Amino acid sequence: MSKSLISRRPVFRRGALSSADNNHQPSNSPLQALGWKPFFQQQLRLEELAECEPVKVMAVHRSQVEVTGDAGDEAILVNGPLFDDAAERPTVGDWLLLARQTRKPVRRLDRSSLFKRMAPGAKQAQLIAANVDNVLIVSSCNHDFNLSRVERYLALVREAGCRACLVLTKADLAANHDQYHEALKGHRDLPVVLVNALDTASVEPLREYCRSGETLALLGSSGVGKSTLLNSLAGSELAATSDIREDDSKGRHTTRHRALYTIPNGGLLLDSPGMRELGLADVREGLAATFADISALAEKCRFADCAHESEPGCAVQAAVESGELDERRLRNWRKLEREVARNSKTLAEARADDRALGQFYRAVQSHARAHKKRTD
Repeated sequence: MSKSLISRRPVFRRGALSSADNNHQPSNSPLQALGWKPFFQQQLRLEELAECEPVKVMAVHRSQVEVTGDAGDEAILVNGPLFDDAAERPTVGDWLLLARQTRKPVRRLDRSSLFKRMAPGAKQAQLIAANVDNVLIVSSCNHDFNLSRVERYLALVREAGCRACLVLTKADLAANHDQYHEALKGHRDLPVVLVNALDTASVEPLREYCRSGETLALLGSSGVGKSTLLNSLAGSELAATSDIREDDSKGRHTTRHRALYTIPNGGLLLDSPGMRELGLADVREGLAATFADISALAEKCRFADCAHESEPGCAVQAAVESGELDERRLRNWRKLEREVARNSKTLAEARADDRALGQFYRAVQSHARAHKKRTD
């Protein structure tokens, strides 16, 4: 996906938001097709309606971001206060306000959802995408299928409050589909669709997740068929694809950066690089929702502070022994709980360090101003 995305998206006409006497967009508005909703409209101040226009971030590069909106496609240099804080800078899917005259970003609108991860060895969360409505968690019917990894993605998705669907690709190459349904019996509320990503008819059930005005994200490891699935949903070759290694079903990276694609008569699709390492932080609610059965069992334990190991009267261990609860699921819950606690602590410490550094800089500047005033 090394070529620019600008030529692949429609150029929108200017003027749909230039009038301040309407606080909503008509149903055929290009902005609505990009996901403009009352949630964002209500954040605009009166003066901003006349002086600014909203644009959607479609791709992020090292030196610029690609945006689109009522005026069409533009490239904005990554500089200025809006881009100073790595944890708050615009990411794919964000809405920005641009000054009509200077075309410079004024501010970023609040997000309806945000996906982020802790990269290996990082002390700061890496932003993945914002304002996503639906998520396809993509795995495949081969060695790549890993239920613990699916639960990791699911915790992230549910923390963001998005609708999730598990898509198992390469279904045409698997002789036994029952094993996957059996493995997923603990997630009966998670829709599961088996597809051949090369067959457009096979992916038709997924179109309800990418209606006009909605943003759909594809999350999964490299080589599971995300880019092929994206191309089938879009009806054209939007993303580069490559084969997997047959000996271990591991994939090669075909997507180099996160970007949004428009679908004819549909919404927006987010394609992202494979993320086999997806560190979790600040997803306690999502984790609780993903493992709601364990939380429900824990309430029946004899002791309120039960660690669910060898304590008497532990309802969780009793469920494992009776076969009601899969021991793998319990182990994965413990692992993710520890990881979330560790990464959340790291983020909290990093934020505290940033605040202390900011206070130091302000103190130095204040001292310099006071010294200059005395010597003048």
